[in-house]
Amino acid sequence: MGDISKDINSKFANNRIKALLNILYTANWISGFQNEFFKSYGISPQQYNILRILKGAGEPVNVQIIKDRMIERSPNATRLMDKLCAKGLIERIPSDTDRRVVKIAITKKGNALLDAIPDNFNHELLKNLNEEEAEQLSNLLDKMR
Repeated sequence: MGDISKDINSKFANNRIKALLNILYTANWISGFQNEFFKSYGISPQQYNILRILKGAGEPVNVQIIKDRMIERSPNATRLMDKLCAKGLIERIPSDTDRRVVKIAITKKGNALLDAIPDNFNHELLKNLNEEEAEQLSNLLDKMR
């Protein structure tokens, strides 16, 4: 089992600082794992998140809804969507009545890509936690926020 004190060869002033640094260290570890996993699919974790949001919506939605639902609030969400659009994974649908309004929809190609990605790809990250521990961790993180 990992120990942040040993992983980064450091001591901490108190357990709150240790916990905060552990959260940041673990977030970076998760991000690295996910970036490496999604490379073979030609997308980033943030792009995967956008595709999942669009699939879950079941209908075209405006950009602000996507931004509001993203796990990682990204100021470059529009750029991420530009890349997905260029790959043919999403499409922009202009409004018939207001040319300022554009809705975003997932394409068949985007759905096919999501279908090719295993649902349990994050399982490896959580393999050392049982259901009760995962719930406790989630509750503690909610409490922190």
